[in-house]
Amino acid sequence: MSEAYRLVLKQVAIGDLQPVDLSIRPGEIVCLSGQSGIGKSRLLRAIVDLEPHRGEVTLGDTASEKLPAHQWRQRVMLVPAESAWWEETVGAHFPEDSAIPEALGLPADCINWPVTRLSSGEKQRLALVRALARDPRALLLDEPTANLDEETTEQVELWLHKEIQHRQMPVLWIAHTQGQIQRVAQRHFHIDDAGQLREQPL
Repeated sequence: MSEAYRLVLKQVAIGDLQPVDLSIRPGEIVCLSGQSGIGKSRLLRAIVDLEPHRGEVTLGDTASEKLPAHQWRQRVMLVPAESAWWEETVGAHFPEDSAIPEALGLPADCINWPVTRLSSGEKQRLALVRALARDPRALLLDEPTANLDEETTEQVELWLHKEIQHRQMPVLWIAHTQGQIQRVAQRHFHIDDAGQLREQPL
């Protein structure tokens, strides 16, 4: 298991989003909400240096600017709402000997499926497994259960929570519903219409 670090944002700003100061502890899930188009996904992309931004992001004592981009993104892993699949089979996207957790409700042999067979919900679940298989030290989740039914959503939440606690990763999670926020978050921040990040009661 990787050493645990705190993820810290200092005056991070992108687009119309007001500068964000945020510190996420190892093993802590912080949920983020706000209306569509307000800048939630762009903030996650800024944290992994996929979009130009202002401010500084650090993991432990390492600033993002001190590492090559690909190394930073291996440590701080973004799982976007729509995951990319570039090989023909599911297994080609995973390290050798990877296994699919039973808790996600997927058949074990799905690792051998062609990507074209996958539904949007199956892609979401497999993208999470793929991300964790690379042993990140922090996790950014962009509505990771948006394409799942209620029962499967709660299965994935439970599995993710156990993995996050075991690995002691700081997590910033763009949440799909208020119910999800109440189930998974230790803290909740909402981006208001002025682009300001404001903490909300759970």
